[in-house]
Amino acid sequence: MIKEIIINSSSNQTRVAITEDGNLVDFFVDYPENRRMVGDIYLGKVARVLPGIRAAFIDIGMKHDAFLHFSDIGERTQQFQDIIGEDDSDIDEEDDDDESLRGKNTVENKKPEPPVIPKLRKGDDIIIQITKEPVNNKGVRVTSSVSLPGRFCVLLPFDNKIGVSKKIYDYKERRRLRSIARGILPKNCGLIIRTVAKDQTEEALKDDLNNLIRSWQKIESAVKTEKPPALIHQDLSTTASVIRDLLTPDISKVFIDSKKLYKQIKSYVQLVQPEYLDKIEPYKSQSPIFDSFKIEEQIKTLMGRKVPMPSGGYLIIEHTEAMVVIDVNSGRYAKSKEQEQNSLKTDLEAAREIARQLKLRDIGGIIVVDFIDLEEEKNRKKIYDELKKEFRKDRSKVSVLPMSEFGLIQITRQRVRQNIMQAMKDVCPVCMGAGFLTKESHLTYDIESWLKKFRRNSREIGLIIKCHPFLAEKLKAGKLGSLLKFQLKYFVRLHIEEDETVPQGRFKFISKKTETDLTDKFL
Repeated sequence: MIKEIIINSSSNQTRVAITEDGNLVDFFVDYPENRRMVGDIYLGKVARVLPGIRAAFIDIGMKHDAFLHFSDIGERTQQFQDIIGEDDSDIDEEDDDDESLRGKNTVENKKPEPPVIPKLRKGDDIIIQITKEPVNNKGVRVTSSVSLPGRFCVLLPFDNKIGVSKKIYDYKERRRLRSIARGILPKNCGLIIRTVAKDQTEEALKDDLNNLIRSWQKIESAVKTEKPPALIHQDLSTTASVIRDLLTPDISKVFIDSKKLYKQIKSYVQLVQPEYLDKIEPYKSQSPIFDSFKIEEQIKTLMGRKVPMPSGGYLIIEHTEAMVVIDVNSGRYAKSKEQEQNSLKTDLEAAREIARQLKLRDIGGIIVVDFIDLEEEKNRKKIYDELKKEFRKDRSKVSVLPMSEFGLIQITRQRVRQNIMQAMKDVCPVCMGAGFLTKESHLTYDIESWLKKFRRNSREIGLIIKCHPFLAEKLKAGKLGSLLKFQLKYFVRLHIEEDETVPQGRFKFISKKTETDLTDKFL
C-alpha cells in the first residue's frame, strides 16, 4: 500500500491530505484566522465556579470563557498553582492516541483513586490547556493537567509516572523504551513514550525530551511575568502537527507545493528525524497539486449530504444541533430477490464508508445510523463487528453500541475541533441554514395579510416594498400581476425597491411619507 501526504498551501489556507493508494483517508484545513488551538496553554483567571454542574469557567481572553469540568482538574493542579505564586513509579500501559494531550494514567490491577479537587475561587489565577476547540456558541474545553507533546514523547510536568503507548505491541520494545525513559526522565516530571518512538535510539528520545524541557522552562518564566488572561505557549499549527504525529515509516512520500512551507517542514524533519528527509519532496508541476493527485474531486464529496457507494447504495448525512444522523439506502439493490443478503452487503459496505466519512469530515459527538433492516441477529452482529473493526483505524476515541431492534446503531466519537463542514462553510443567509425557501404563493399571502392589517389601522396611501430582485420580479410579472391587484384591492400606491441584502423569503414595508420601516408594526 502506498501512503502519501500531500500539502497544498495558498495565501489564505493550507490543506493537508493523506491518501492510501490514491484514496483520501484523512483531510485537514489550516486557516490563519481559524488556527488550531488544541494544545495551547493559557494563564487564566477563574471567572465562575458552579458546583451544581461540577465545573468552573475560566477567563482566557476569548469571546466565551473556557469550560473546566471538575473531572479535568488533575492531581497536579496544586503544583501548577504553586509556580504562579513563586518568585519512580511505573505504568504497564499508557495510550497517547497520537493526539492526546491529557496524560491520564491507568495502573493494572489497581483502581485509580479519585483526583483531589483543589478549591477554586473566583479571581484565582490558573494554568490551563485547551483540549477541545470552540463549537458553535460553546467556548473551548480545557484541562488543568498540562502536558507537552513532542515527536517521540509527551512531557508531564509535576508527574513521576512513565507510560508507553498501547499501540507498541512488542513486549521487548516496550521494556526497552521504558528503560530508556527511566534513564532520561528529569526530576519532578513524567513521560509518555509515543507510538512513533518504536525502534528509535536513546539519543533521539533524549533530544526530543530536551526540546520539551526547554519549552516548559519558557512556560514557567512566562507564568511569572505575564498577567492573566495570557497565552503562554502556542502549540504547532495543523500542518506541523500532522508532520509531527503522522509522518511514520509507512508514509512513502510527502509532497508540498509551497517553497516556504517545504523549507520549514524539511528543517523540522532534519531536526527530529533526519532519516525521513528523502521522503520530503517539493511539487514542481504547473497543474494544481490536488488536481494531479485527484484529491479535489474526492473533497467535493465531503461537502455533499449524499455519499454514493460502489454497489449502487448511498448514504445521506444530516447535521442537527444535537447529533449527526446517517441514513443508509440500498439504491438499485432494493428490487433484488435475495433481500437479506443484498441488505447485508449494502450495510457492510456502508459501515466501512461511514467510518471513513466520520474520520474525513472529523465529525464528533453523537452519531445515529439507520441501517437497512436485517432479519437475522447474526447479520446484525456482523454490521456491529465491521464498524468496530473499521474504527480501530481512527485516532479519535470512538464508542459503538450494538444494533437495536429498529436497525439503529449509536456511535459517539471524540470531538476535538469543528468538523470540516463547520470549518469550510457559512450558514446560508437566505434560508438561515434550513435548506428551504418560502414558496412564492405563501410570500404573496404574507404580503397581502400585512396590507390587510395596515389598511385597517392606517390611512397612508404610499408605501415602498423593499425585497430581493427575485421576489420583485414575481410581484411585477404578468399584465395583472400581484402588485397591481394589491393596489386596486387595498387603495394603496406601492413602489417596489429591489435590494439584494434582503433575504429572498422576506420583505420590508417603508412609509413613503416618513421613510420609516413599518414592517414589524403590522406583522
